[in-house]
Amino acid sequence: MTTSTNAESSAAAPLLDLQALVVAVRRRRRLWCSMALLGLVVGAALAVLLPPPPTAVAKVLVAHQEDQPNDPGTLIRTDVGLLQTTRIAGTALRSLKSPDKPEDFMRDYTAVGLTNNLLQITVTGDSDADAVARAKALADAFVADHVRRIEDAANAEAKALLDQRDRMQGELAQVNKAIGDGSSQSGPKASANLESLFASRAELTSRITDFSQRAAEARIGTPQLVAGTQVVDAPRAMRHSLPKAAATNAAIGLVLGLVLGLAVAAVGTVVADRPVLRRDIAANLGASVVAELPRRPGRLWRRRRTRAARQRLTTSLARTVRGCAEPVSLLELGCARSTSDIAMDLARALAADGPVVVVDGLPGSQLAGRRPKPGDPAVVGGERAAAVPQQELRLGVGSVAPGTAWTDLQYLGTQTVLVVRAGRGSAAWLHTVARQLTDQGIPVIGVVLIDPDPRDRTDGTLWDGLHTALRGQNERLARQNASGPRRTERLPMWAARVPDSDQEAR
Repeated sequence: MTTSTNAESSAAAPLLDLQALVVAVRRRRRLWCSMALLGLVVGAALAVLLPPPPTAVAKVLVAHQEDQPNDPGTLIRTDVGLLQTTRIAGTALRSLKSPDKPEDFMRDYTAVGLTNNLLQITVTGDSDADAVARAKALADAFVADHVRRIEDAANAEAKALLDQRDRMQGELAQVNKAIGDGSSQSGPKASANLESLFASRAELTSRITDFSQRAAEARIGTPQLVAGTQVVDAPRAMRHSLPKAAATNAAIGLVLGLVLGLAVAAVGTVVADRPVLRRDIAANLGASVVAELPRRPGRLWRRRRTRAARQRLTTSLARTVRGCAEPVSLLELGCARSTSDIAMDLARALAADGPVVVVDGLPGSQLAGRRPKPGDPAVVGGERAAAVPQQELRLGVGSVAPGTAWTDLQYLGTQTVLVVRAGRGSAAWLHTVARQLTDQGIPVIGVVLIDPDPRDRTDGTLWDGLHTALRGQNERLARQNASGPRRTERLPMWAARVPDSDQEAR
């Protein structure tokens, strides 16, 4: 019944439980806090160990003949591309009398267009003075190259117009000669030819004047463009503040480390699929969560609450063990030390009723290696479990971690209480534990959750497992003591709505 219910709930579960994901990521705060701290330290260290080289900045105002108010920045991007050429880099190096190669120098400077006509040049050097000198030489080389290109373009345009004018003047000279030759002739045909020649001369004269004017205008606009292209912000060394750079790099490293840590924690949580909520652990194990304990004592003001919770758990388990005719075991998953402490507290509580023997089935020396206190019950190894006298109460302590010898668990106890650390086992392994315990005929009467999430508000109770749950044990003890059963489980909604007459008829 429980297996089918778990299968149905798993089939109806969402692909990604955001609540479980948030809780699991919050529980792994050590990971992402450590990565954030590492990013902060690395960012600050980079600012100290790798300071930026000496840098100089210059701004150049560039005038274009094709400037338009709606220009999307094509012209200034062309200027940036021209600045990153070996011709300008070589010119700047020659003015500096530097033996460096233009290709190497091009790696030491960058340019960016701030507006359609404002260009910013950033140059690095061996020192502040060297960076300023390089920036000045580069800006001057760019301005000279830009001016030369403007003048060359204007001269080429003017030359083309003047060539057209000269050609027209040659045609005009031929027309004038024809007019001189035709003026001595008479007759209607000669008059018509003369009129056509006069019209051609007028048209040629007009076109010659137009070409001369356009050639003059082509040269007139050049001085304005040349004067408009200049260095408006002289090269200056950029000041570097080590505290400011360290703070900036540390902040960037902190944010990047935090984001990376959260991403790694989230991906690891989804891949690992380790349940941390009560409802998920109870559903995967097929048993209810009956108690919770923190992994560590915690702060000073929380230790009293932790001791009270441990005392309540010890009292409840002692009442259950006393009422069981079969031996009970404590099986841990990811919390051997906490399980050992719970077992010793439970054994001391049961020692008041008679001799108690703790059977240590834990890997390592969690119980056998601890220093015994006065009045502590005897602790024997798992190989001596069969030699324990029947008149002595036996309390087994074992593990269901990977590598467990499942067939040996029945010698620790035929009933068990699982002590599970939240987020320790994967969902697949919790299913394996539940299946193996069922195959061995060892019912799980409850789950003690270690290191629960303090903000977990989910319900870890399975209401269809009353035959094995601790509350079922309490009800059977109450019936044996003739004190009447105390119902603690919820009735299903369909049962709560059935009228009394129908229930009596059933």
